[in-house]
Amino acid sequence: MTGTVAATPGARRHTDQGLERKEQLLAHATRLFATRGYANTRVIDICKAAGVAKGLFYWYFDNKEALFVELVRSMQQQLADTRAASIDPDADPLTQLRQAVECSVRFIAHHTEFFTVLRMERREPTVSAMLRQLADADTAGVARLVAAAQAAGQLTVDDPPELLAVGVVGAVTSFCHAHRTGRLGMDEHELAEVVARWVVRAVGGAEPTERPSQHAKDDGTDQLGDAEPDDATVRRLPTGTRQRRRVAQTSQATAPAGISAK
Repeated sequence: MTGTVAATPGARRHTDQGLERKEQLLAHATRLFATRGYANTRVIDICKAAGVAKGLFYWYFDNKEALFVELVRSMQQQLADTRAASIDPDADPLTQLRQAVECSVRFIAHHTEFFTVLRMERREPTVSAMLRQLADADTAGVARLVAAAQAAGQLTVDDPPELLAVGVVGAVTSFCHAHRTGRLGMDEHELAEVVARWVVRAVGGAEPTERPSQHAKDDGTDQLGDAEPDDATVRRLPTGTRQRRRVAQTSQATAPAGISAK
C-alpha cells in the first residue's frame, strides 16, 4: 500500500557493522528532528549525538537531505514488510483491508518519533513531496482492496473505491495523530482494533456483533435466533445474508472522526 522512494544516489554497500552504525545515525537523527525540527538540526549535531566523527557521517550520506530521504525509505520498507507479513494472502478482501489497517496503526504508534517528524516538517518541500508520494500510494493500495471487496459483494455501498480510499487514509491519519497527542486514552493494540472496525463500517462493510460459537451448526440459516427481529435491527447484505445491526448506547462516547501519517 506504499510506493517506493528512489534510493539515495551514490549509495554504498556496507558490512553488518557498517549497517548497524548507519542505523544508529538514522535513529539519532530522528530523535533530533523530532525535538529540534529538521531545519534546526545540523550534521554536526547528529554526529555528536551518535558519537561519531563527521567524516563517518559523509561516508554514509552525502548530506542531511540524503539522510532524511534514506530515513523515509527505510521506514517505508519496514512498514511494507511488516504489513505484508500481517496480511493473510488467502483471506477475503475486507479481512485483508482490516488486517492492513490494524498493522499500519500499530506501526505508526510504535514509531512515534518518526511520524512526529513527518507531521512537524510536512510543509518543508522535500518532506511534502515524499509525503504526497506515500499518501498517493497508500490510497491506491486501499482502493484496490475496496474494489475487490465490492466485487466480492462484501460492501453495501458502491461509491468509487478511490473516494472511499481517501477517507480511509485520512481517518487512519487522524486517529493516529489523536493517539500520538494523548487524546484517546488507549494503547496501540486497542487503537488498532478500534480503527479497523471504524474503517470496515465506513466503507460499508459488515461485522457480526458476536463471534459465532465454535460449536454452532452451519445449517445455512442466518443464526439470528427463533424470533423474527424487527427490520430496524437487521441489515441485509448484498449476498442476501441478514446481520443484526449494532445498537448505539447513549452512554458510550462517539469515536473521533477521522494509512499514512501526514
